[in-house]
Amino acid sequence: MPKDNESIHLPLDGPVLPTEPVGFTHEQMIRCDECLRANPPTRMSCLYCGSALPHTEQTAKLRRPTLRQPEKHEPGFNCILLNVGQTGETDGAVSEASSVLKLSPDKLKEIIETRQPLPLARTASRDEADLVIESLKELGIEAVTLSDDILGLQDELIVRVRSMQLEDDRLVLHVGGSDPLEIAWTNLVLIVSGRIVVTKVEVKERLSRRAEKEILDTSHFFTDEPVFDLYTSDTELTYRISAKSFDFSCLNDQKTLVAGENLKRLHELIVSRVASIKTDDSYSTLRNTLVSVWPFEQETQSQGWRRERPGKYSLGAATVNSNETQFNRHSRLRRYITLR
Repeated sequence: MPKDNESIHLPLDGPVLPTEPVGFTHEQMIRCDECLRANPPTRMSCLYCGSALPHTEQTAKLRRPTLRQPEKHEPGFNCILLNVGQTGETDGAVSEASSVLKLSPDKLKEIIETRQPLPLARTASRDEADLVIESLKELGIEAVTLSDDILGLQDELIVRVRSMQLEDDRLVLHVGGSDPLEIAWTNLVLIVSGRIVVTKVEVKERLSRRAEKEILDTSHFFTDEPVFDLYTSDTELTYRISAKSFDFSCLNDQKTLVAGENLKRLHELIVSRVASIKTDDSYSTLRNTLVSVWPFEQETQSQGWRRERPGKYSLGAATVNSNETQFNRHSRLRRYITLR
C-alpha cells in the first residue's frame, strides 16, 4: 500500500514567487509631521492621527483618496459631475473611475446616464476633493468641487415660512417671530420640490445581568411630508414651505382639507404669477441615486433611565432616519446651477 505522503506533489525546483503584493520601500513611506509615524505614499492623511501628510512629486502619482465622510461639525467638499466625454463613457474609464470614487460601476453609470449635475464624492478636505477631480479629468470626466459653504448649507440660511400673502406686485412671507418679508414677483427664479421622509424607531429595554437585554416595547413612526423651496435672485436664503406646518389661508376659496393638495395648488398659483420661474421636481426620481454619496442621516437618541419597580430599571432609545439633509444639499445644488 502506498504511503500518504507519496501522493503529495513536490514543488518545482527554484525560488517560489511571492503571491502577496509587493509593499512600499522604506524610502517611499511618508512620515507624519504630527505623530512622526510612517504612512504609505497612497494616503493623503495620517493613518494614526488623521493629520494631512506632506507629499512630493514622486508620491503625488501614488496618492489615492480615502473619501472619508466628514463629521457633522466638519466642513464638507462635494465633487459634482458636470460633463462626460466620449472616453469617459467607455467601460475601462467607468471601471477605473468607480475605483477612485469607491462606487460600483453600475452606480456610476446610473449617475452618468442622468445627464444632470450630481455628486460623485464627498470628502473632508479640499485637497482630497481636488485629487478626485484631477483623477477623473484624466479619464474624460469633468467635475467641480463645491464646498458646503459655497452651496450654502448653513442652517440659518433655511427660512421656514408659516404663512404668506399674495399681492399684485409682491409676495409677503410670514416666518414667525420676525417682521414679514416682502419679495417682488420678478425676483423669484426657482422652485425645488421634494419630500421629507423621517422614520423613528423607539425601543424600551429592561436592564439585567444577562448578556442580552429584555425588550419591553418597540414603536415605529413614519412621516412623509411634501415640501418646496423658493429661491430669489437677490438673496441666498431658502424659503421652505412644508405641507404640515403652513397656513394655506392665502388660497382663499381654493383651499381644501388635504395639506398635500393645498401645497400643490399653491405651487401652481406661484408659477402662474411668474412666467420666467424655473421648477425642479427631479428629487423624487434622484433620491435613491443620491444615497451612495449623500446618504440619509441616522441618529440615536437616548430617552434615559426609568424605574419600573424596586430593583428593576429600563432604558429607552430612539433611532431616527431622515433624508432632510440630503434634500437640503440637492435643493441648494439646484439653486447654484440655476443662478450660475
